[in-house]
Amino acid sequence: MVGLAGAGSGCASDARQGYSFSSTMPEGITTVSVPVFENYTFDVGLEAELTEAVIKELQRTSGVRVVQGGGADSSLKGAITSSELRRLTLERGTGLVQELALTIVVDFDWKHNRTGQVLTSRRNFAASDTFVPAKPTGERIETGRHAAVQRLAKDLVAELRSGW
Repeated sequence: MVGLAGAGSGCASDARQGYSFSSTMPEGITTVSVPVFENYTFDVGLEAELTEAVIKELQRTSGVRVVQGGGADSSLKGAITSSELRRLTLERGTGLVQELALTIVVDFDWKHNRTGQVLTSRRNFAASDTFVPAKPTGERIETGRHAAVQRLAKDLVAELRSGW
């Protein structure tokens, strides 16, 4: 029962008030539509995975309802501009990759549909996560991609909540 009571709470806009049960989103925003992100990379399917992660994070933490179509109070549109895999560490003896980082970069705009006001707009917004493809762990690239997508979704929704 305690988990349900805290689910809608967050920090108040005035630090002197502490925690508040009011929404951390702008006043008048109760719904948001999130079309599938555009994907300008060769990483096929990344757009669907990221869109789904952002929707789930919005539903989990923001207090707004995600809806389809034009009836929403606001819309979040984005484009994946880069997906880069970087070597972080190599094994000394063999030169094989021990640890990799996947960085995903997006541009996004969150707009109030009734007024046309841009609530938050970011360019080159990035998140990355690491994974270990080497033995004994042997994590697959999908593991790193999933972790990077989840981190980006959390950071993006946090940016929406703090950006206005």
